[in-house]
Amino acid sequence: MLVKDIMTSCVSCVRADSPISQVAKQMKQENIGSIPVCNDSGRVLGIITDRDIVLRAVAEGNQNLKAQDVMSQNITCATPSMNAHDAALLLSNHQIRRLPVVSNDRLVGIVALGDIAQKNILVDEAGDALSAISKPNGLS
Repeated sequence: MLVKDIMTSCVSCVRADSPISQVAKQMKQENIGSIPVCNDSGRVLGIITDRDIVLRAVAEGNQNLKAQDVMSQNITCATPSMNAHDAALLLSNHQIRRLPVVSNDRLVGIVALGDIAQKNILVDEAGDALSAISKPNGLS
């Protein structure tokens, strides 16, 4: 099975200069835990999770930040033609729950650990990925 068969293809993104308060509101409205940050051509610049907002903005007492100030950069991405097994390994190896899916350097979807588990494929890999990302990393 390929990533394109299990990914969510209708994905919102925010601009790097979006206020973090706007990003949080959009995530709440869409009931999502992360959102890609893209430039005007759809190139993924980073990703913001609800945890990023809490740790890098709210906990620091600075809610006047922009998406670019809070996003995780140098992110790992998948491609639509990637094997779902390989995507599960990326999730596990990088201890992440979501992978932006890019084609021709543009965001075309997101594949999440839940997508892999929900399709009842790669049960062992999904379990391994969840175990890996659930391990404490020493950050507080």
